[in-house]
Amino acid sequence: MSLSKGEISSKPVRVEFSLEGLDTSCLLNEATYQQLKAYVLEHTGLHVSTLYIAQVKAKHGIIERECCNKAKTEGGRVPKCPQEKERAIEEALKHFRMIPWDMLATQKPLNAGGVR
Repeated sequence: MSLSKGEISSKPVRVEFSLEGLDTSCLLNEATYQQLKAYVLEHTGLHVSTLYIAQVKAKHGIIERECCNKAKTEGGRVPKCPQEKERAIEEALKHFRMIPWDMLATQKPLNAGGVR
């Protein structure tokens, strides 16, 4: 084998490891924005934006990474998520176990029109 010429022989290596005993809950409870949008649309008929989903996730302390397309000026107008869409997104977050099931337990579920 000659490293100076960049000639390295390689062989495939199979690595196995067990997740037993590791906390994998953070890996299981993360739905994509598309999955959340689809769930809300299917169960309420409401179309929700990724902005609204991000606002609701932030409200519940779900950490998001820094947004790459932030407004370049301070004080730019950002639309606030309407209450009916907020509730629908919260129900989707509950469905995907991203927030506790007992959240909003006192409220009636949304019907197909997004109304309780």
